[in-house]
Amino acid sequence: MEEKKTARIPDGFDPNGPGIANGNYFGLPFAPEESSLVLIPVPWDVTVSYREGTALGPGAILDASLQVDLYDVHCPGVWKRGIGTAELDDTWPLRSRMLREEARRVIEHWETGGSPDSESLRRRLRRVNEGAERLEAEVYAEASRWLDAGKTVGVVGGEHSVPLGLIRAVAERHPGLGILHVDAHADLREAYEGFVRSHASIMFNALREAPSLASLVQVGVRDFCDEEARLAADDPRVTMFDGPGLSASKFAGESWHSLCERIVARLPQQVYVSFDIDGLTPQYCPHTGTPVPGGLTFDEAVYLLSRVAASGRRIVGFDLCEVAPAPSGDDEWDANVGARMLYKLCLFALSSE
Repeated sequence: MEEKKTARIPDGFDPNGPGIANGNYFGLPFAPEESSLVLIPVPWDVTVSYREGTALGPGAILDASLQVDLYDVHCPGVWKRGIGTAELDDTWPLRSRMLREEARRVIEHWETGGSPDSESLRRRLRRVNEGAERLEAEVYAEASRWLDAGKTVGVVGGEHSVPLGLIRAVAERHPGLGILHVDAHADLREAYEGFVRSHASIMFNALREAPSLASLVQVGVRDFCDEEARLAADDPRVTMFDGPGLSASKFAGESWHSLCERIVARLPQQVYVSFDIDGLTPQYCPHTGTPVPGGLTFDEAVYLLSRVAASGRRIVGFDLCEVAPAPSGDDEWDANVGARMLYKLCLFALSSE
């Protein structure tokens, strides 16, 4: 591996010792200004349509990340290039909770057969949609600040609507960008339940609002509607390696390596990875907002990311979304898996530069 510039490691930091709760992911001792990669936590959980909890994901992943050993067999020593954590905007959790109450009433309205002509419904939808647009603008501005400083940027969600601002910022700086989208859902709805910045619409919005986007390669999708199937079939930028199709290929004897090579071949040189944790099998993320049977194993997902990096393509940004801790607070499995996947995303992004 080519030698890369490393960040300054403070005296006394022991990479083999226990993680230190210093407010940084993985307990790393780097300020974002001196890091090659900056993580932006976005605790936001407004438009979720089934189970709540992803707003707690960034904090739960932070806590669990202290148990991650820094040595990595795929990318030994790459952490030394610096992984910093941006300061959390402390208005985001409060605004998320307030808007979630509005969204909950909208969802209840639909589920009880309410009229679409209701004035109170329109007001609530307007408040939620305006709040989501404001968040997108803020994430875009924060991401742009770090991208312009020469950093690779990753968003830690939160529901899957939150990285749109980052995707837009990255796409502006990398015309011809491709998205590798690992998810149980296609997220290609124009809107869902009236929410135009829905967690179910992130890829529709990315295709619409990032006109320089060259390709969207979806992996593991296994729960989507007619509208999304039509869009995927009609838009030449979209390639779907759906879950049933991947399973059929494996059952017929095709290796995961061969499938990964086919997936990677659909990606351009500059790649953004959007990773919804429910793209994995539910055993890894039992408390995520919308779990679906099937999916990738952890090792399959890591191998896919490794093949992207090994191909010579550059991972220029990423997000990890929809990690939700157990409501009881006594099961850290989701956060444990999320922290380890986040670390892999960081390392493969850094090693691909």
